[in-house]
Amino acid sequence: MTHSSTISHPVARLTRDVAAGLVGHERMAERLVIALLAGGHVLLEGPPGIAKTRAVKRLAGHLPGRHARIQCTPDLLPSDLTGTQVYRAEDGFSFVPGPLFHSLVLVDEINRAPPKVQSALLEAMAEHQVTTGGTTRPLPDPFMVVATQNPIEHEGTFPLPEAQMDRFLLHLHLDLPGAEDERAILDLVETELLAPPPPAAELIAEADIHAARRAVAQVHLAPALKDYIVRLVMATRAGGAVADRIEHPVSPRGTLALAAATRARAWLRGRDHGLPEDVEDLATDALAHRLVPSWQATSEGCTPRSLIAEAMEKVRPW
Repeated sequence: MTHSSTISHPVARLTRDVAAGLVGHERMAERLVIALLAGGHVLLEGPPGIAKTRAVKRLAGHLPGRHARIQCTPDLLPSDLTGTQVYRAEDGFSFVPGPLFHSLVLVDEINRAPPKVQSALLEAMAEHQVTTGGTTRPLPDPFMVVATQNPIEHEGTFPLPEAQMDRFLLHLHLDLPGAEDERAILDLVETELLAPPPPAAELIAEADIHAARRAVAQVHLAPALKDYIVRLVMATRAGGAVADRIEHPVSPRGTLALAAATRARAWLRGRDHGLPEDVEDLATDALAHRLVPSWQATSEGCTPRSLIAEAMEKVRPW
């Protein structure tokens, strides 16, 4: 069964609208929309210059509310994200909110932020709140963090702890484009330089986002499909298909994340039910960043993503 109303829904069209200004990144555009629908956060990892920031800016251009960008550096302070108390002669101390009090927050090169900043970000991502000066303040709804990470440079960086990696709904790996896409990028940028400024993007109403989220929550996952998701996760735990090469397996949060993303993908495709193809398309991006391979597996060239791929080969849907 399909929902014809889904195809015309403004949030469902968002994937197309974001991807329109990108080359070869339809998957990234869809992953961003899936996270928005599932109420999660996304980590984009890839070399510089492949349109990570551009994609997030295009998404922000269609969303209501205020948007912020945080450029991470080693000297960043938690208050640079959360806000701080400021003294004014006329009314004394008052709280000035930081960039986390925005609906969409782009955290550029997140691994350059020191641990105290990452800790402040962790509370915001996990609890949708910020605590400063003993006072806890709620963040906007919707609230979404999209972080970028450069895998090339390691000097002056602080690897994200496993607890924070687990807070990302999806971790997307991006590669350099091929020759055909590279030429298309050249033509696209040249066209944009010569063309008049485009009109402002059509904003999606906040009510439409909440309505889409409610519709996604109602997408049906058959018991057999839920069992498939659980069996994939259990493959990383003791006695599982790939457990002997994993030091820290996928947590229950991974199960919930894969189920939520599966519902969102199914809805975007006009269905009121999930399919194994939804699970298989999302499993690597939803689960791989939540496990830690053993040192022996790493020495043999295994990566978290290759282990999830192997688990999917050994664990079949039915």
